[in-house]
Amino acid sequence: MELSEIYRNNDVHNSKVKFSFEIFPPKDGDISELFDELRVLKKYNPVLVSLTYGANGGSRTFSIELLRTILDLEMNAMPHFTCVCSSKEVVEHYINQIENMGIENILALRGDIPEDVEVCNFDFKYANELVEYITNRSTLSIGVAGYPEGHIESKSLAQDIENLKRKVDAGASAIFTQLFFDNEKFFRYVELVRKAGINLPIIPGIMPIRSAKQIHHMTSMAKISIPKAIEDIIVNEPEDIKSFGVDYVSNQCRELVDFGVNGLHFFTLNHSDLTSKIIENIM
Repeated sequence: MELSEIYRNNDVHNSKVKFSFEIFPPKDGDISELFDELRVLKKYNPVLVSLTYGANGGSRTFSIELLRTILDLEMNAMPHFTCVCSSKEVVEHYINQIENMGIENILALRGDIPEDVEVCNFDFKYANELVEYITNRSTLSIGVAGYPEGHIESKSLAQDIENLKRKVDAGASAIFTQLFFDNEKFFRYVELVRKAGINLPIIPGIMPIRSAKQIHHMTSMAKISIPKAIEDIIVNEPEDIKSFGVDYVSNQCRELVDFGVNGLHFFTLNHSDLTSKIIENIM
């Protein structure tokens, strides 16, 4: 099912909230534990399972194998594709591969230039160029990234939304946001995106809180503010931080559903436990 059909009705009063999950290829190559976790999450009838991978094709062969396994579990797969360092030939080969597998959706990203690559192809500099290329050469439905507090490289949120508009105009069908912990940031973002004339579904990215280290790591790489309620609890990282995180993120999700989103995209970090508890709390 394509993104435009999945999120056609974005009115929570007429449609149940739709769950989707992000996973990533295990570094050790062992997928058995990951797919045990996926089987647990399957009971929540996810509309999508998105799969990340590194830039420059280092794990794309492995990603294809994982996509086949997701499909074997009868789940709707949405691979990520980062265009940095990728040639047009590589992109065309990849989108042909996934279309031949029956995959209908892709998340098109710029990605970061890898530090360990000596030669980098610059057929694509920005995500909107990738979106346009995929639009012109496939029937894939394209998701793109949104940043409620702005991309870390953008001078301002306004500039970031201008970049988002370029991706939308190039053919995007839905926007999946970076994680955030302050809903007011998301609400303001939606308001500004709508004022910019963008009417696509905006699916908030949700990350369960596992540890203080995890939060500090994620917020060090992106523009993600930490609300005082979280700062106060992670100072000493109590033993019950996961319990606190489930309660906090559950309340966050309830508020988002009340706001009117009908999609929640969970960054599972390849675990089902906390995501399951949060979903059980809000169902």
